[in-house]
Amino acid sequence: MMKLLRGALLALAMLAAFPLAAQVQTVSGVKYDEALDLRGTRLALNGAGIRYRGPFKVYTAGLYMAKKAGSTEEVLAVPGAKRMSITMLRDIDSGELGKLFTRGVEDNMEKQAFSKLIPGLMRMSQLFSDIKKLNSGDTFTIDWVPGTGTVISVKGQQQGEPFKEPEFYNALLRIWLGPAPADWKLKEALLGKAA
Repeated sequence: MMKLLRGALLALAMLAAFPLAAQVQTVSGVKYDEALDLRGTRLALNGAGIRYRGPFKVYTAGLYMAKKAGSTEEVLAVPGAKRMSITMLRDIDSGELGKLFTRGVEDNMEKQAFSKLIPGLMRMSQLFSDIKKLNSGDTFTIDWVPGTGTVISVKGQQQGEPFKEPEFYNALLRIWLGPAPADWKLKEALLGKAA
């Protein structure tokens, strides 16, 4: 009995000595780490899900923040760095995607607030138009980096200069989390409410 107890204690000690493998959430074959480092800030996965258009899967999305939040208001209020990571599940004209994002911002904002963001939205649409096409498996990120702004990267490469205004990043988040989200099930998933 003592030998068995010592063996169990030794096994526990060995487990404690080695860190557990990083937890990963898989969404439609796309892996989202439970945590990541964004320019020196540790972010946790708030939630991840799939964007459907009709019966078709378009992309997966994962939202990372320094602190988990369960509502749109909480997400927008959480200070510090944030990341929206999107991986395409089908090929798409990236210019069209840029237009859809602009429409998503417009659908989730008051007209006066939206009109102030038009120059930035036009620049963002141009960034996506210049890319031409996003293929299935391609990933792009939309990061909020305090002191820098909104940074859009495609396949790990930063696209253009950062967008400085904090309201620009929050406007983009409303595409998925606003009152008229791109996909209601994806909104729930990003808020950590879906299985």
